[in-house]
Amino acid sequence: MGDLLVDHDGDVTTLTLNRDAKRNSLSEPLVEGLLHQVREACSNGTGLLVFRGSGKSFSAGFDFSGFDEQGEATLLRRFIRIEQLLQAVAHAPVTTLALVHGPTFGAGADLAVACDHRVFDPSATLRMPGFRFGLALGTRRLAQRTGRDFALAMLQEARTISAAEALRAGVASHVTAREEWESVVLERARHARSLSPTASARLHHCLTPDTRDGDLAELVRSAAAPGLVDRIRAFKEESR
Repeated sequence: MGDLLVDHDGDVTTLTLNRDAKRNSLSEPLVEGLLHQVREACSNGTGLLVFRGSGKSFSAGFDFSGFDEQGEATLLRRFIRIEQLLQAVAHAPVTTLALVHGPTFGAGADLAVACDHRVFDPSATLRMPGFRFGLALGTRRLAQRTGRDFALAMLQEARTISAAEALRAGVASHVTAREEWESVVLERARHARSLSPTASARLHHCLTPDTRDGDLAELVRSAAAPGLVDRIRAFKEESR
């Protein structure tokens, strides 16, 4: 089976990150596959787009495997593609749902935050350590969910938050045990069907602040600053 499982059930499309051995970390092929499927979902009749992870967690974020052999230009391109994926999810004209369980980090957490609905299993935890190596990824989207003060504390301290904390802060929209997720998907699909595709697209456009240009510029400036590989290496050593 591949790193990304795609299931179409009527107007519900489910994308399952399937790299359990790597805790569903976002490799370059996985990001490209996700971006392709998100774009497909915007035009193939999908009304509800679901993201979930196989194994023990939703996603461990950016796949750092061999990062110090890739060069800064390659790393920059990979981070840009992740930001483009997050933007495609955040601005999708369809309803998006993240089903989050286990330890979820970095860009994996950003993927969940980009979704309209973010259902956390009680076991889920969230951590966004990107600013520890100077990377501005998904910052405004987090602040839009939580407010500036919580986002500042979470990012500045690289704080790990529980599902309950995520719910109180607005990062999670619901905390529901995994055994009940099937009913959650059915309910969200029913609500998505209550609007025509045109009305749904218009609603998403009206409710989603368009900060795409600024977000991409901040990311590029942060990732293009000299020494990205050294900053990541230092972060990885500190995290051991």
